[in-house]
Amino acid sequence: MPTTETKDGTHRILIGICGGVAAYKMGEVVSTLVQAGHQVTVAMTRNAKRFVGPVTFRSLSGREVFINPWKHPESPESPHIAMARDADVMLVSPCTMDMLSKLVAGRADDAVSLLAASIDRSSCPVLLAPSMNATMLRQPATQRNMATLAEDGFTILSPGEGWQACRTDGAGRMPEPSELIASIESACS
Repeated sequence: MPTTETKDGTHRILIGICGGVAAYKMGEVVSTLVQAGHQVTVAMTRNAKRFVGPVTFRSLSGREVFINPWKHPESPESPHIAMARDADVMLVSPCTMDMLSKLVAGRADDAVSLLAASIDRSSCPVLLAPSMNATMLRQPATQRNMATLAEDGFTILSPGEGWQACRTDGAGRMPEPSELIASIESACS
């Protein structure tokens, strides 16, 4: 599903950040994409703000961070609809166990899930980078949710293995920033 480029060959990228400790790595992703000339808009869940503040992403992207769907400038159109329609690709990372279950159930009660639900995945890929403790990743509900989301047209990026914030070693690490950027670039080609 090829995306449309802006006039100068760059893309409009939505980044959804959920409440996981790996959220700190998203600063590098946003900064690298912006330096490459892409237009990056960040959306955050309320819990994501517990790990990294929206000021960081506003500074890195040069754009307002979408957090509260109910607070928006005067416009005849809801901002989440306009952002979803104009996006070339969306990445949700870290994609928590909670976000996976919201997307499967069709819940859209925060900025990230609302944007993901508003995107036509036939023309705009939505990439999900699950990131959680190895035990949470192995849960049958998590495995079912990832399989269902893949069937529903989301692209699931495989979590990595290694040292985790819970002081254990195992599967569930968010892919490294360079891998996330490569996945975005691949989805845009």
